[in-house]
Amino acid sequence: MTQDPWSYETAVDLDRTLSERLKNFPREPDMLVYGARLLAGAILRTWLRSYHHLVIRGRERIPVGKSCVLVANHASHLDTVCLLSALPINRLHRAFPAAAKDYFFESMPRAALASIVVNALPFNRETSIRQSLALCQRLLDTPGNVLILFPEGTRSPSGELAEFKPGIGLLLAGTDIPVVPCYLRGACAALPKGKIVPRPRKIELTIGLPRSYAHLKRGKDSALEISADLRAAIETLRDSIP
Repeated sequence: MTQDPWSYETAVDLDRTLSERLKNFPREPDMLVYGARLLAGAILRTWLRSYHHLVIRGRERIPVGKSCVLVANHASHLDTVCLLSALPINRLHRAFPAAAKDYFFESMPRAALASIVVNALPFNRETSIRQSLALCQRLLDTPGNVLILFPEGTRSPSGELAEFKPGIGLLLAGTDIPVVPCYLRGACAALPKGKIVPRPRKIELTIGLPRSYAHLKRGKDSALEISADLRAAIETLRDSIP
């Protein structure tokens, strides 16, 4: 029996600085980063359960074995880690929360947190939005990836649900990619916008049924219809909580 010769190839970003590697996307596989992410994920899940008494309803509604999009209301930096906690921990390397490039990737501490701990995708919400959406589409073309989006575009200071941007509709119109509406309650009270120390408040995550928009043609009208439909779905989840 013959064996194929073993070869070693260095990572293509090895000659870049740490700052450049953290901000680069898509990222090269890194076992140290993977280990740190799994450890951080385990610690965060324990902390969310014990300190915030996190309750997750409908976890089984997240598609398995195919790519999907999770969309949710956004009022706290805790939103992302709560949504990640709904996934199997071994799926963290395939989950990509979209994070504002101008906020999370301008300083080393934030870039390290975004890249290593939550595996964030740098999303340019001011310019080059179409390029950011194209990057999201490439991620979803690979089966098993999970994209996490907050269609409001920024955190709500009051916790009230704001209007959804049409970008989510531009991404999903005419595709059979399942999108899962989610509603977070209590995250704003636990860590509101402008605060840095979390409070011991209960957080609840309710996950809805997945839907798709393959029947809609791409275009502005469909984008607006999809964003409105997803917002209404999240409102329905909010109103269904006793």
